[in-house]
Amino acid sequence: MRFMIFMSLFLIVFILINLYISKRLIGKLHFSQKTKRYFNIFLIVNFIGIVGYLFARYSDALPSTLYLLFSLPIGVLFLLFCVAIFYDLSHLFINKIPMEKNRREFFKKTLDFGSVALGVGLSAKAMHEARYTVTEEVTVHLKNLQQSYSIVQLSDVHIGGLIDTKFIADLVEKVNKLQPDIVVITGDLIDIPIQSAIEPLSKLQNLQTKYGSYFVVGNHEYFHGVEEIIYTMNKLGIKVLENESVYVGEKNKGFNLAGVYDHFGYRVDKLKPDIVQALKNTDQNSPTILLAHQPRFIYEVNKGVDLMLSGHTHGGQLYPFRALVKIVQPYISGLYQHDQNTQVYVNRGTGFWGPPMRLGSPSEITNINIKSV
Repeated sequence: MRFMIFMSLFLIVFILINLYISKRLIGKLHFSQKTKRYFNIFLIVNFIGIVGYLFARYSDALPSTLYLLFSLPIGVLFLLFCVAIFYDLSHLFINKIPMEKNRREFFKKTLDFGSVALGVGLSAKAMHEARYTVTEEVTVHLKNLQQSYSIVQLSDVHIGGLIDTKFIADLVEKVNKLQPDIVVITGDLIDIPIQSAIEPLSKLQNLQTKYGSYFVVGNHEYFHGVEEIIYTMNKLGIKVLENESVYVGEKNKGFNLAGVYDHFGYRVDKLKPDIVQALKNTDQNSPTILLAHQPRFIYEVNKGVDLMLSGHTHGGQLYPFRALVKIVQPYISGLYQHDQNTQVYVNRGTGFWGPPMRLGSPSEITNINIKSV
């Protein structure tokens, strides 16, 4: 019942967006009625793809080609919506400025062709950008750290759909070339039933580290049987930090690595994050790094954490969406100095969610080098 209500609300929103694009962009173009009819047919076909995606998103039986065709329309619709807003405002501006009629018509036609080209160009660029994962080199200085360590952070891989076994195998190969001391995965690793994710997950056993690999759950793990996911990850040799900490490195020369359940645990009333419990057994003479999926968890950190590693935001994934993410998350991507004692690094996501599209926010593997101050 709740699922159907959720889907219905999404469909209503998408219908309204389609109507806006049709009326405020396509309807005002100085093109022939036949051309505008084709544009509207494209909108209808695109909407059908969105409906298919919403109801087939978590099906592990969907062929990758069909998944690609179903997933792209959401990203295309969002970018067209942004273009339509740009067109609407520009059109209003042109109409308000005093100028000769011929010049006004010239600017309107230029805006028409420019807006269509912008919509096509942004969609093409976003699809191209999603094909590549970049390695971000980050240096963080921590107090009381006796020697340097390298940490590779992965986040928001979202196994399922186009993020398959080959993707994970290639990802592991890239990580191993960095020769990290540890690998940390800050949530939203799995986005399909765990039974269907075993094959790609098994590739993570090939990660080569000096001090192990660690994982904290994200909100999407709660959608697919979070307890079973935790059990499976531990069984694969990737330590799940469940409101707890471990000591990494040589004795008296390493650091505390703590991890908490995701903020989503509050909503479902189970596996709730507990920062006090997570820091309970930390070595007070060594720095502490906290793994928390969502950046907003920083508001629950009062003291005892030198660096928090998060994900969740995807860096906005499609750049205009970044402004909406900022409403609910204090940090979007990159390294921040939260206060005098604590820094925050937010990974843009190693995979993608929904459409295989990224714009101004490429997927990343983060190679973090922590050093003494």
